[in-house]
Amino acid sequence: MFDGLSLSWPWSPGVILFLLAMIVLYILGLRRVQRLHKKDPQEPLVTKTQKSLFFSGIGLLAILLLTPLDTIARTQLFSVHMAQAVTITTICAPLILAGCPAVLLRPVLALPPLRGLLRFVTIPFVASLIFNTSFLLWHIPRPFNYTITNSVLYHVMMLWIFVAALLNWWPIIGSLKELRPTGYPTQMLYVILDGQPVDIFAFILVFSGIPIYTHYAIPPQIQLTPFADQAIGGALLLVPGLLDIVVMAPLFFYWFTQLERKARIADLGREQEEEEYEEDALEEEKRTEA
Repeated sequence: MFDGLSLSWPWSPGVILFLLAMIVLYILGLRRVQRLHKKDPQEPLVTKTQKSLFFSGIGLLAILLLTPLDTIARTQLFSVHMAQAVTITTICAPLILAGCPAVLLRPVLALPPLRGLLRFVTIPFVASLIFNTSFLLWHIPRPFNYTITNSVLYHVMMLWIFVAALLNWWPIIGSLKELRPTGYPTQMLYVILDGQPVDIFAFILVFSGIPIYTHYAIPPQIQLTPFADQAIGGALLLVPGLLDIVVMAPLFFYWFTQLERKARIADLGREQEEEEYEEDALEEEKRTEA
C-alpha cells in the first residue's frame, strides 16, 4: 500500500493474449510488406515512425491494464478509472491506428466477409454510435458496480471500449481511403457531433451533486469523498472534447486550403479561356481584313 493505494499487480491472461495477438499480427503484416517490397521496390514499406507509434500504443495499453494502476482504477478510485479510459480512447487508439498504414491493412479487404463488415462499422454514424453506446452502457451504475467486482469482466469492458475507440477514430485518421468518408466538411461534422453523448455524461458526473458510483473503496488517507472522486473523473472525461477542437483545426485548415486551390485552378482556367477567346478573335479579324 502507498498512502492507502493498492500496489498489487493484476493478473489478466486475456489482456496479455489480446496484446500478444495484436503484436503477432502486426509482425506478420510487416513481413508480408517486406516480401512485397522485395518483389516490387515501388511497394511502400512501413516506416520506423509508424512502427514506433504502434508499439508505443501497445506499451501504453499494457501499462494501463497490467500494472497497479489498473487495480486502483478497478477497486479504489473512479477518477483513476476514468483517466485510464480517457487515455485508452484518446491516446492508445489513435497511436495504434497511426502505426497501421494502408499497405499493412489492405489484405483485410481481400476477405469478403470482413470487407463488408468493416465497410459497415466504419461508416461515421455507425462508428460513433458503437463507441458512444458502448461507453455509456458499460457505465450504467448497476452493471458498472458489478463489473468492477470482477477483474475479468472489467478487462473485457476496457478492451471493448478500446476496440470501439479504434472504430471511432477511423473516420478521421484511418489509412484505407476506401473505408473513410470523403471530404473534410464530413469529417469536421463528425468531430463536432461525435463527442456530444459522452460530454453530456461527463457533465452529469461533475454537476449531479451526488455520488453515482458507490462501490469504490476510497482510502481514507486521501481524504477524498465519493462525489469529489466522481467529479474529478467527469472533468477528465471532458478532455476528449478539448481534443476534438485540436483535431478539427487542421481539418478546417486542409479544407480551406483545398477550396483555395480549387478556386485558383478555376481562375487559371477562366484566364486561359479568355486568352484563347482573344486569340481566336484576333485571328478572325486578320482573316476578315485579308
